[in-house]
Amino acid sequence: MPGPTVLVTGMSGLIGGAVRKHLAGRYELRALNRRAVEGVPCHQADVADLDAIQPAFDGVHAVVHLAASVGTRAPFDEILRANVVGTYNVFEASRRAGVRRVVYASSGATVSGYEREMPYRALADGHYDGPPAWTMLTHETPVRPAGVYGVSKVWGEALARHYADDHGLSVICVRIGRVTAEDRPRAPRDFSVWCSQRDIARMLDLCLAAPDSVRFDVFFAVSNNRWSYRDLDHARRVLGFEPLDAAETYRDR
Repeated sequence: MPGPTVLVTGMSGLIGGAVRKHLAGRYELRALNRRAVEGVPCHQADVADLDAIQPAFDGVHAVVHLAASVGTRAPFDEILRANVVGTYNVFEASRRAGVRRVVYASSGATVSGYEREMPYRALADGHYDGPPAWTMLTHETPVRPAGVYGVSKVWGEALARHYADDHGLSVICVRIGRVTAEDRPRAPRDFSVWCSQRDIARMLDLCLAAPDSVRFDVFFAVSNNRWSYRDLDHARRVLGFEPLDAAETYRDR
């Protein structure tokens, strides 16, 4: 018998599909999507329209907010509509409906500006023969967003903090690494920041299952990559997250 009702925004996307496969049968899944999602009850609306999306949140226990305009080169008007206005609308609709928790898909782009400098630049470029020891970036490291896309995800995390503090909504922000359709690294940088589809699906599942005492937090989500600079110890301690995959597995393939 399915568990609590979970609404997934952007279920038709790559990560949405992985999450659906992982959670199916254990939660009562619903979708909020601009186009229909076959086999799942789907409320079709644009997240930028608060009145249009509000009915999707009725009776929902938790929300996984994946819908976004993705990429550092996305036009600003798209980022504004989907990532700024849309994220506000999802949090506000959740508050109005009495949703228990929102799991917010943030991004490693909130800190990937550090890749402009050594030693992180060497790691991103795939130069492993001489980078000095590096300090892992944690959830407490000051943000350094890459592009307006990264800035929009910083906004989402700040908004999440506001809704947790002012409205008592539990919000967990997940700074997702590089997830690919091929489910493997595709470029030198991926060996640092890659996250497998099953690792991100498991991570989001752990966020849904986290105790009510987790009112607000921020976690990185990458696989167990040898050359990673993004901390996973915090996610291990709080959520019990242990990635099953590693980018290094694909180095010689």
